[in-house]
Amino acid sequence: MTVRKKYTPEVLLSAPRRSAALPSPDGKLALYTQSTYSFDTHSRTSEICVLDLTTGQSVTVSKDAKATEPRWTGTGFEVVWLKECENGNTSFVVTDATLPGKCYTAGTVPGTVSNLKLFITEPGKVAVAVSGQANPDGSLHNPKGAQKQHSSARLYDSLFVRHWDTYVTDQRNTIFTGLLQKSQPMVTSRQGRYSLLGFHNALQGTGLECPIPPFGGSDHFDIGSTGLTIVAKDPTLDPATHTKCDCYFIPKKDVMDMSPPNFRKIHIPGFYGAASSPVFSPSGESLAYLHMATDGYESDKSRIVFVHGLDKTDIVARELMRTTETPDGWDRSPSALKWSVDGRYLLIEAEDVGRGCLFSLDLETEAPGPEWRPLQLTKSGYIIDVAPLSSDSNLLLVSSNSLVDNSTYTIIDPLGEAAPVVVSSLSRMGSMFGLSPEQVSSVWWKGANEHPVHAWMMKPSFFRADQKYPLAYLIHGGPQGAWNDQWSTRWNPAVFAEQGYVVICPNPTGSTGYGQQFTDAIRNQWGGLPYEDLVKGFEFIESELDFVDSSRAVALGASYGGYMMNWFQGHDLGRKFKALVCHDGVFSMTGQLASEEQYFPIHDLGGPLWERQELYDKWDPSRFTKHWATPMLVVHNELDYRLTISEGLSAFNVLQMRNIESRFLSFPDENHWVLKPENSLVWHLVVINWINKFVGLPKLVDRQGRDGSAFCRQQGRRRQATMRRGSSRIEQ
Repeated sequence: MTVRKKYTPEVLLSAPRRSAALPSPDGKLALYTQSTYSFDTHSRTSEICVLDLTTGQSVTVSKDAKATEPRWTGTGFEVVWLKECENGNTSFVVTDATLPGKCYTAGTVPGTVSNLKLFITEPGKVAVAVSGQANPDGSLHNPKGAQKQHSSARLYDSLFVRHWDTYVTDQRNTIFTGLLQKSQPMVTSRQGRYSLLGFHNALQGTGLECPIPPFGGSDHFDIGSTGLTIVAKDPTLDPATHTKCDCYFIPKKDVMDMSPPNFRKIHIPGFYGAASSPVFSPSGESLAYLHMATDGYESDKSRIVFVHGLDKTDIVARELMRTTETPDGWDRSPSALKWSVDGRYLLIEAEDVGRGCLFSLDLETEAPGPEWRPLQLTKSGYIIDVAPLSSDSNLLLVSSNSLVDNSTYTIIDPLGEAAPVVVSSLSRMGSMFGLSPEQVSSVWWKGANEHPVHAWMMKPSFFRADQKYPLAYLIHGGPQGAWNDQWSTRWNPAVFAEQGYVVICPNPTGSTGYGQQFTDAIRNQWGGLPYEDLVKGFEFIESELDFVDSSRAVALGASYGGYMMNWFQGHDLGRKFKALVCHDGVFSMTGQLASEEQYFPIHDLGGPLWERQELYDKWDPSRFTKHWATPMLVVHNELDYRLTISEGLSAFNVLQMRNIESRFLSFPDENHWVLKPENSLVWHLVVINWINKFVGLPKLVDRQGRDGSAFCRQQGRRRQATMRRGSSRIEQ
């Protein structure tokens, strides 16, 4: 029997996706981009839109699929965006948001750039900063114009051969700056039009790379009235074994000058870890950024560093809210910073008990003590971005989402005196998907060492308390990560709930947002404390949730969650599940040596393999394969250089040789994640039908009646059939 659900993977993947909203200088309009994928035409449409914040109505400014990253110039309703050209160049396009369709090119640069940031230096002049890859000579790289090599050989003499999903090349990320300047009145043919001038590599000759790959973007640099600030890894250390970063300030005169820049490194004792989110204050005289203390630990607590005196000879830096060691201190790790329009408040984004919340820190508080805490402005959903509503108001326009709503824009008072006002919800608070906040709730249980463990629970929209539903136990990756009240197109709990599961998403030891000690506690404990938390969680579900049929349970996990699926297989909890799904998981701890960022296993396991062999062996899932017995789907992609495909193939081979029902799904063009819509649809169909089969739920098909297998080449079956026919001929 096959049925179609109202909220299916197709609905999830074809729903419009929109960016964070950027308010106009007067606070009346907001810019955003929106893209939609069609499974009928197998194509994506993209548009730039303007939202009227008073009426909630939107107008499309551009339908050019190559147009991205619209920004207000700061004058009236002028907008500039980037446009990718066919030859690999990038154009800076200018228009008026009130005059859709009328635009012009201010300038074109000979390569690919992104992460556009602007700052008005004076009327008619706008400083520009973008990121792009630079060739060894410092020039902007154009991948389409690169000379074709006659040999495919690669030769390396150091670590970091490849990173995330690409091999490391001679090109490096850098920041390019320029000036958008309006023409003089006497040039009547182009009166009032911008031209792009002085475009150059602002980091030329420094040896610094910014943004930091693979995920760094506009959160790694900022441009302001006094110059440019960046964060970059220490170029004297190997990036495969170190996370140490520094923050730098380049004065304005050097930013716009094509001569070698005068970099000023900002140093604060005791900070030797990763850094991010440098942001200038409105005056440009100060900046703030996030810095970790520990080198080689990417999930250390981010601490706020305040820097002032940028216009003076001596730059002074100090840490704000040094509260980790105090019992009543604020023990959350910020992920991003912004300023209020008057420079009085520092706006902080941080995970807090399964949510991505916004906090406001009053920098004018008298005599701040060790328990100085920010004011929490939001308590639900997940913040995507925040911006001052206008140039003369401290109100904020916040972009967020949640487990049931894919995009919401809300006006918030940083003083917390006025109630938040929702100005736009793309899915009407989830109702367009047939979802509602009532489906989502929290559960808690006592985990290892009696420590409380939090989990999100999502029920089907058709839930009835007098019925029983199979369990989907979702284990997150990281392992220093968390399930949050957050929308996702990769692991969306609602998609599983709408199949008829009660979905439990636990945040065991190692999870973020519950205090740094809880995050740190997974070190040397990969298969220890987190596993115990998950065992106790299953026991809690069995004894306390009457509407869950724990005899029909499945478990799924990716990355570290995939590691835990392999760990489940070799231990008692694995026998509690009818089926498992392991996506890009760790099979052998020795296999971690094939990963790119070696500092990760070195930190989490207390040292390299040859120094900690006993501990690597202790938590190695491959040591327990004689106990494997539960049917399992293994997913592993060929471009996953974080956890190589051999990990997935090893697990699948064990399952097959032990005659355990199993399948192997792989995408040659995907990395640690499955991002392409068509691939993602196949992923969802194969995964959901695998678990549905073992708990007695109907098969899921797309609108054309395909169940996932129809998309895939059944090479294995064909090869086996051919081998059998060949054997028969030999016997005859």
